[in-house]
Amino acid sequence: MFTGLIQALGTVKPLTGDSWQITCVKSSASVMRDLAVGDSVAVDGVCLTVEDVLKDGFVATASPETLRRTTLGQEIEQRYVNLEASLRVGSKVGGHFVMGHVDGIGQLLLAEQTATSWEMTFTASDDIACYIVPKGSIAVNGISLTVAEYQPETMQFKVAVIPLTYAETNLSYLNAGSWVNLEGDILGKYVEKFVNFDKGHTETDSQITPSFLSEHGYL
Repeated sequence: MFTGLIQALGTVKPLTGDSWQITCVKSSASVMRDLAVGDSVAVDGVCLTVEDVLKDGFVATASPETLRRTTLGQEIEQRYVNLEASLRVGSKVGGHFVMGHVDGIGQLLLAEQTATSWEMTFTASDDIACYIVPKGSIAVNGISLTVAEYQPETMQFKVAVIPLTYAETNLSYLNAGSWVNLEGDILGKYVEKFVNFDKGHTETDSQITPSFLSEHGYL
């Protein structure tokens, strides 16, 4: 589990088969500290397991499902990838709970600098858009961001990125048309699961039902 607060930037080099060498190149101390074989690291929001620890990085393998759903399966356009070590017990949760299980990819449409932030607009596919709500959380390349606007008819959403986040992550290296990894909020997925329960059950089989959620202001 992660929080969506990026700790370092790295580069990714494909090795033989589905193996990848990830090299930390900026602010690597918190990622490499006590890194061991079997640990989890989010690479652009993709949870990968460390198989070998190197002097300034590590080696990991991406499964066919990971390659199919994420930008790791494409030619990497941006110069850097975002890195975050897994959440430690007792650590601060500064973003939101990010699982590292990417739902799919989206595209950057527009990035505009304002007086106080960068406003970035992305597209999302059907299977991701259902979890996007205004003022809710979404992970873009593993970065915890708040949805400022959402247009359901076009499945586009906008986020406001503070200058620090823009400068310290690979968002500043994206161009219009760049692909990004997207992960919806896990809380929304559980709500969806409870609402769309097995049609063979009745509402009395579960304490959490559409009626219950509506009565308490969730629907």
